[in-house]
Amino acid sequence: MTTEQNPIASLTEIRDLLSVLPAIDDAAVAAAQARNAILTKPAGALADLEDIAIFMAGWQGKELPSVNHPRTAVFAGNHGVAALGVSAFPAEVTAQMVLNFQSGGAAVNQLVGDLDGDLMVYEMALDQPTEDFTQRPAMSEQECAQAMSYGMMAVEPGVDLLMLGEMGIANTTSAAAIYHALYGGKAEDWTGPGTGVEGDALTNKINVVRQGVELHRDAAQDGLDILMRLGGKEIAAIAGAILAARMGRVPVILDGYICCAAAACLHAWAPESIDHCLAGHLSVEGAHSDVLNRLGKKPILQLGMRLGEGSGATLAAQVVRSACNLHRGMSTFEDAGVSESVH
Repeated sequence: MTTEQNPIASLTEIRDLLSVLPAIDDAAVAAAQARNAILTKPAGALADLEDIAIFMAGWQGKELPSVNHPRTAVFAGNHGVAALGVSAFPAEVTAQMVLNFQSGGAAVNQLVGDLDGDLMVYEMALDQPTEDFTQRPAMSEQECAQAMSYGMMAVEPGVDLLMLGEMGIANTTSAAAIYHALYGGKAEDWTGPGTGVEGDALTNKINVVRQGVELHRDAAQDGLDILMRLGGKEIAAIAGAILAARMGRVPVILDGYICCAAAACLHAWAPESIDHCLAGHLSVEGAHSDVLNRLGKKPILQLGMRLGEGSGATLAAQVVRSACNLHRGMSTFEDAGVSESVH
């Protein structure tokens, strides 16, 4: 698909992947549904957990899905619009938080430890922020495609569940601009406090989102073009990881508002390209509920979180693994000698 020696260098190459994206394994889905129907429980008693197990079976291509090698991939990038005062924190915090991830001190480190998974942190040229998208596209086509290609490296053989997250000062501004460009409405409909901006600072952030979208929306061809013009390198990398996971038949759990902006760009380009993705949680940042509705995703968790860094997705992976364990480990009525319901 891509190597460090031959990275994808254009969005045309990305678009060409659409023709080779694998579909869900219908036979595995049918087998999982048949097994689910005879497990020792009333029909539908485990509700969403049953659906998650069947979803996992379909994308892993086996009747008995499992989560043995979960990976959380966090992508970090800096944004040119940070210089416009859209965040309560300076851009240097991105690199400082990367060091925190690497030393094990962040929230996501603790959640990955509880999951017994692995955490990979990818720095997206932090000394080279994107351009100020109120003046010009955030990335060139080559920069966007290369960031997506870099994100594809997060999917390695053996990974059976991928959780995606991000870190980047000003990336809620980028995400809000992406949603405003894709879905319309007003800039304030999509722009939240992010790191905690309020009052005049929030008004300024809304104006930056509005200006960026006014400059680029009419010129954009599709969701990938929106990603190039308004996104960040870390958001593009997440989009690449989503596509690589699809190529490798690895189910994905999306994190919150910013992570879903990558999925939204893919969905606007080709709705079926995110069929293998679950929504980890409902963030209270921005209009995440509206975003998930548009993407057709039901959040696994609703805990009022808005941290980012893959925290919600990683926590939701516990539920996904439990769903798989239930499906795989429970006895059938016949095996347990339990009478089935009388119809």
